[in-house]
Amino acid sequence: DEMQGLIEKYFSKIIRKKIMYKEKIIGVVVPAYNEEKLISRVIDTMPIFIDKIVIVDDCSKDNTTLVVQSYVDKHHERVVLIRHEVNQGVGGAIATGYKWCRDQRIDATVVMAGDAQMDPNDLPALLDPVVNNEVDYSKGNRLISGEAWKKIPRVRYLGNAMLSLLTKIASGYWNIADSQTGYTAANLKVL
Repeated sequence: DEMQGLIEKYFSKIIRKKIMYKEKIIGVVVPAYNEEKLISRVIDTMPIFIDKIVIVDDCSKDNTTLVVQSYVDKHHERVVLIRHEVNQGVGGAIATGYKWCRDQRIDATVVMAGDAQMDPNDLPALLDPVVNNEVDYSKGNRLISGEAWKKIPRVRYLGNAMLSLLTKIASGYWNIADSQTGYTAANLKVL
């Protein structure tokens, strides 16, 4: 068993080095509050080209920490757990994760929710403009596909559309269609 573990660890590092995303180190910050039921899905579905999965447990009252710690114990080179002693809200959790990624010199950092609502298959579309140095920051758009109308509850969809319109008016950024999504990617310069 011990030898098997050492072999797996060795080959895991070799394989991961060769699977870097466009020769960049990619991190994903996952703010988590009471996500013991879904956080495993987030970690398990993370593409292999993601180098660091930084889970920021924002003072959860359930077993989120225990679930994540079991991944850290098995994949400590990839999964990082940061625990807040005081709940700081999703913005505070993201800021904590961003600071960690900045300090570790991660080339591009994505934010994904701890409730598995963000599709990891969308990561390349979100990352490409950032890792190709076309932009410093990119933001997902759930409203662009017809699927959003079917998947997002009507009240939330309409509220999001209204807030996005008000954000466009207030900011002058008319090309931002889904201001409420947290599915974003930022380069190291931004962090």
